[in-house]
Amino acid sequence: MTDQDEEQERGRLRLLPWSSPEGKPCYLDTDDSRSLLSRLADDVEEAQLSSARDVLLGSEAVLADVAAGERAVRFALTRTTESLRETLRVAHSRGDRIRS
Repeated sequence: MTDQDEEQERGRLRLLPWSSPEGKPCYLDTDDSRSLLSRLADDVEEAQLSSARDVLLGSEAVLADVAAGERAVRFALTRTTESLRETLRVAHSRGDRIRS
């Protein structure tokens, strides 16, 4: 399979909001957007987006606190980075489904 074939195949698949144990992306191939696995993926995406909102509020509070120490700032940045990564994955997955 060529790189172009793989790209076309991915265009028909849904990027799931989790990775394999090896850290590789997982995809779902289904015509049923209400299948059990599709609904599970929807629920995980919603939980990730909700968590990202909470992390954003916490990070803003840490940044607004002039007395916040390095550990607090590093923790906030670490969580923000994790949330941004998950949010971008959700956006990518949803964008791919809009184009299909």
